Amino acid sequence: MCNLYRLHAGAAAIAQLFGASAGPERNRLDEMYPGSPGLVVAHGEVRTMTWGFPLAMTGRKGQPVKPRAVTNAREDKLTSAFWRDSMARRRCLIPVGAWAEAEGAAGRMTRTWYALPGDAPFAVAGLWRKTDEWGDAYAMVMVDGSAQMADVHDRMPVILPRAVWPVWQGEDPVAARALCQTWPGELMVDRTGQRWAGDLPGNAPQADLFG
Repeated sequence: MCNLYRLHAGAAAIAQLFGASAGPERNRLDEMYPGSPGLVVAHGEVRTMTWGFPLAMTGRKGQPVKPRAVTNAREDKLTSAFWRDSMARRRCLIPVGAWAEAEGAAGRMTRTWYALPGDAPFAVAGLWRKTDEWGDAYAMVMVDGSAQMADVHDRMPVILPRAVWPVWQGEDPVAARALCQTWPGELMVDRTGQRWAGDLPGNAPQADLFG
């Protein structure tokens, strides 16, 4: 799963790279974590949305509590009620510079970052929808991890080459679903000593229920 990624480029730079128009950009950090704002490309426009579909939660006594941000949509769950409508009608591109996974023993986990060779942001397959809780929200689509990250995690985001961006954003969900494949190319791996959740304001990266 992915519950932390980074993107240093702003909306104008992403618009130029992705051939889209730049919409208004809310204040955001360079590192995205569950429930934080991030950039997506939807319907030809770079937009700011909240990362994670809200999942209603209740407390021990049945009282409503803050919704949980479900950031990841497993490829084998895309036909479930939670994701089905977004997969059919609202697919987007998520610009990513690198994503992180937690590595190490519990309580001492550190961030291991994965990226494509080069400095340019790449596109990850995403879904989005309107929500009453957070406005427009998005999630990443996940598949089996590549051999390069097998010792850290068994899932990774769906990375989309530029040539298939129109297919992912097009009208055919079957053709789009066929793009949900493990990335076959090289990944750049950066194992750091930075604590997994120690330096984030507000929410910290956390496991979600669907990834």
